[in-house]
Amino acid sequence: MDMPHLFGFVGALTVGLILGLIGGGGSILTVPVLVYLLGYNPVLATAYSLFVVGITSMVGTYQKHRKGLVDFKTGLAFSFPSFLAVYLSRRYVVPNIPETIATFGNYELTKEMSIMLFFAIIMFLAAISMIKNKKKDALCPTKQHYSKTFVQGLFIGTITGIIGAGGGFLYIPALVLWAHLPMKKAVGTSLVIITINSLIGFIGDVQTLKIEWQFLLVFTSMAIGGIVIGVFLSKFISGKKLKKSFGFFTIIMAIYIIYKEIN
Repeated sequence: MDMPHLFGFVGALTVGLILGLIGGGGSILTVPVLVYLLGYNPVLATAYSLFVVGITSMVGTYQKHRKGLVDFKTGLAFSFPSFLAVYLSRRYVVPNIPETIATFGNYELTKEMSIMLFFAIIMFLAAISMIKNKKKDALCPTKQHYSKTFVQGLFIGTITGIIGAGGGFLYIPALVLWAHLPMKKAVGTSLVIITINSLIGFIGDVQTLKIEWQFLLVFTSMAIGGIVIGVFLSKFISGKKLKKSFGFFTIIMAIYIIYKEIN
């Protein structure tokens, strides 16, 4: 095994470890690992990320369900508009983004660069949500109409489909504010949505991309191993402090991505 692949699989283990420790956020490392360590183009990297995130979230769903922290009815109801948007964005939007988005003099904004820059912006938003203290689970007295939830699900699904990440930092607040779930149950329920969205989005990619299944399955296995270790270690480590630390690390990663893409 060459050095880049060795670092890549260590990165996969780290992704799973973070997911197991803090219940989310680790998936946003998958694309940078695949692009900058292993040299995959961003379109293929976001496709692989959807598979890794989907499978690892499935494992996480099972673990949360054993603790009674998953509301399957709410998760399945919310996932319907989301997975439609994820599938359509992966099947039709991403493949049809022009190779050159814009030209500014001698500077060319390419499709791959645009995906990574958009990914960096989403990473910033994810980092802010992890750093901020959520001190209360105050819930609205009445639920909003499902038509609004449907539109919001389409919006979130489109974003997560384009960047190839799980989108837990978007789904968790949505479940708290719109479905009125307590924070811990919202985290567990978000994994149901992430699992469905990611795997259905990946199905859209299978129809347009050539998948290296052997590599992808090994990479995913390493991430699953990381989740198992992370869940065990989470009993001894403060998740709140770890989430903040990872938030700051995510900001650094986002800045690095922007630097790499514009230079």
